[in-house]
Amino acid sequence: MYGKIKEHLAKELADIKEAGLYKSERIIVSPQQAEIKLEDGKEVLNFCANNYLGLSNNQQLIDAAKKTLDERGYGMSSVRFICGTTDLHKTLERKIAEFLGTEDTILYAAAFDANGGVFEPILGEEDAIISDTLNHASIIDGVRLCKAARYRYATADMADLEVQLKEAQKHRFRIIVTDGVFSMDGNVAPVDKIVELAKKYDAMVMVDECHSLGVVGNTGRGVTELHNIRGEVDIITGTLGKAFGGAIGGFTTGKKEIIEMLRQRSRPYLFSNSLPPAVTAAGIKMIEMMSETTTLQDKLHNNTAYFGEKMRAAGFDIKPSQSAILAVMLYDAKLSQEFAAKLLDEGIYVIGFYYPVVPQGQARIRVQVSAGHETHHLDKAVEAFTKVGKELGVI
Repeated sequence: MYGKIKEHLAKELADIKEAGLYKSERIIVSPQQAEIKLEDGKEVLNFCANNYLGLSNNQQLIDAAKKTLDERGYGMSSVRFICGTTDLHKTLERKIAEFLGTEDTILYAAAFDANGGVFEPILGEEDAIISDTLNHASIIDGVRLCKAARYRYATADMADLEVQLKEAQKHRFRIIVTDGVFSMDGNVAPVDKIVELAKKYDAMVMVDECHSLGVVGNTGRGVTELHNIRGEVDIITGTLGKAFGGAIGGFTTGKKEIIEMLRQRSRPYLFSNSLPPAVTAAGIKMIEMMSETTTLQDKLHNNTAYFGEKMRAAGFDIKPSQSAILAVMLYDAKLSQEFAAKLLDEGIYVIGFYYPVVPQGQARIRVQVSAGHETHHLDKAVEAFTKVGKELGVI
């Protein structure tokens, strides 16, 4: 049988390559930071990492992890409810809840697991999930695993959301779910208006804050801080793998009873190893650091504004953004690949995104600015974009 499927897969892969849509992996041989080294020895500036606060190679986090490796070992070799829970896990869960103004937190191996395991334990066939059309793939998969009725509304379109809420009134429980920051566009969801509609139509609200925590809001507490609705969102999911140190691990935080039910029935939690002690300890240290100062957030906001202003002045089409994600629109998939390849030759590491990651005809290069970038890094990137943009007739 494999001989038949091998031929099928080989043809599919050849078609992907022919269309210019094949995803190649570039090999990094240095720590994740603003300046990185590739396997071929080339040193480049990284503008496509989720390392928003520049903490992926932070010495304080490294020291916390090293110390814990010596004191607590390498891994837990267990799920949480058997023998995989330590005081470090409980401390991190408490600190995340305190940081975000929620009642309780549950840790997962990844944010994909957090989103995949949140719906099925608390909603059934009598209920409804109302989801933004541009929500992350992990949310979509989580919704698919749940038997609740599914509704979708156009991205950030409150009129359409209200239509769906009216239709969903026939169900027992309703939950509205949205990304806090949409990862391909960089725009922030109007969560304050979503909360207003949720109150009007008796629905819960869930927000995926993976690309907004550490980034959005004066102190990096995300969209609830930005919109001044701290404590008004029922469920927040997030990650330790982006602004919060860049390692691995996800979490769901929110209402106490919801978190308690997830501990009892959320399959990714019940059947996955608990986070390694070193990652957990570094997560605790990261929350402490973020609670002490806004220096990194301030620098990130300044860097993002500076880079966006320079790129627009150069003539690039950039989607409006309230985050550290700037989508440089190229529209054509092959062009996005060629543009990214030429930028790499100029010492700028970025990736072209195209269908099915973004809609057909909406190919772009997603630039992710970091607090780890200095002004000379930003200037070099703008110069490279401008050179390649003129060469390819984009500007």
